[in-house]
Amino acid sequence: MVPHCDGHDADSIEAAIRIARTPTGRPTLICCKTMIGFGSPNKGGTHDVHGAPLGSEEIANTRRQLEWPFAAFEVPADVRAGWNARVRGEAAEYAWEANFAAYRAAYPELAAEFERRMRGELPADWPEHVTALLAQWTTRTTAVATRKASQNAIEAISPLLPELLGGSADLTGSNLTNWSGTRPANREAGGNYIHYGVREFGMTAIANGIALHGGFIPYTATFLVFSDYARNAIRLAALMKLRQLMVYTHDSIGLGEDGPTHQPIEHAAALRLIPGLDVWRPADAMETAVAWSAALERHDGPSCFLLSRQNLPALPRSAEQMASIRLGGYVLREADGGTPSVVLIGTGSELSLTLDAQAVLAREGIAARVVAMPCTQRFDLQPLAYRQTVLPPSIPLLAVEAGHPDLWWKYVGPNGAVIGIDRFGESAPAAELYEFFGIHVANIVAQARRLSASAPIVRCQ
Repeated sequence: MVPHCDGHDADSIEAAIRIARTPTGRPTLICCKTMIGFGSPNKGGTHDVHGAPLGSEEIANTRRQLEWPFAAFEVPADVRAGWNARVRGEAAEYAWEANFAAYRAAYPELAAEFERRMRGELPADWPEHVTALLAQWTTRTTAVATRKASQNAIEAISPLLPELLGGSADLTGSNLTNWSGTRPANREAGGNYIHYGVREFGMTAIANGIALHGGFIPYTATFLVFSDYARNAIRLAALMKLRQLMVYTHDSIGLGEDGPTHQPIEHAAALRLIPGLDVWRPADAMETAVAWSAALERHDGPSCFLLSRQNLPALPRSAEQMASIRLGGYVLREADGGTPSVVLIGTGSELSLTLDAQAVLAREGIAARVVAMPCTQRFDLQPLAYRQTVLPPSIPLLAVEAGHPDLWWKYVGPNGAVIGIDRFGESAPAAELYEFFGIHVANIVAQARRLSASAPIVRCQ
């Protein structure tokens, strides 16, 4: 049903709303016809009222046209009374408080749980659960896609956090954002998972509203390349400092044959430019689990996870290195024999390539350090002394990521190099694409060798 109405006539709008409330079993779209600058006799309906003031003369003309005798910023008494909901609101609040006091008396544990969720606090035993979870994962050595590792994290965390409210833009089977306790949300039985349909912006905006309401921690999901459609809502989540978690899978050319339309190139860099948005690109299951826990513990902004389709090897770490994942960047493998002559920086699916390159360089007598950088935003917040310990300013730096390289130049500087992709992808199996674009061990070794020998820096593809 599509009722039309005059968007400048309150009675017409009210009539359309009455029609919309009539049960028909179908959705209703109300179309309100309006005019920009309504009431301005000389500028109404033109672009002149879009971005500039009317001017004193046209303001006076508009007042006469609208028969509006009141002074600037004066709200007529009848209009104020019509919009003043303080008395009604005070009564509603009093009734709510009285009902909740009775509820608390009858169900003290449930009331305390409700208040915890509305305050946005995690359960008191959350730290112990996370510590136990990570300890279990240290024993896992099987290669796994980080989208699957993310699903494993959701499976482990969700029973502890009943306030988690998931959802995907019609890609649940690919994003792997469901778990054994998933129940689709509906009017009859509630639920903890929303099937948003193919509407990335709407999904992210709805999750923003859920986060603003409180009581829930929403997470949403789609392919990384489709984050473009949601960007305005992502930006607003960051601007409003909302705790929303965004799962973006198929994070690189590693998705293979779907081709350049689905292969994100500039997306990681673009998301990292949004102030207040934590962008995690984990390299294995452990970094994925830490990213989830860190994002849930954050109260001052949203986080997103850029996750692989392809399997990635589990990387062994010390207890100190595990703790350092939360810092956003840390030394994963120190150079053999002491001071490195080059530092290799890797994220996501490329981190294991830098480890393989380190081994080749060691056989050539070149000492290389490998730095993992799962979240540049977290790393940038660390003290300068720590950042310079991880990335010494006196040692050549080589960053490797299957995405647009520009962001990495702020870390490697003029005497470093970046291996990345600054053009659109191709359709082919993932392994062939990595070889074609030069994101492989041989190229990393060649660039590191050049840097360690202080040869002229060549900006890589």
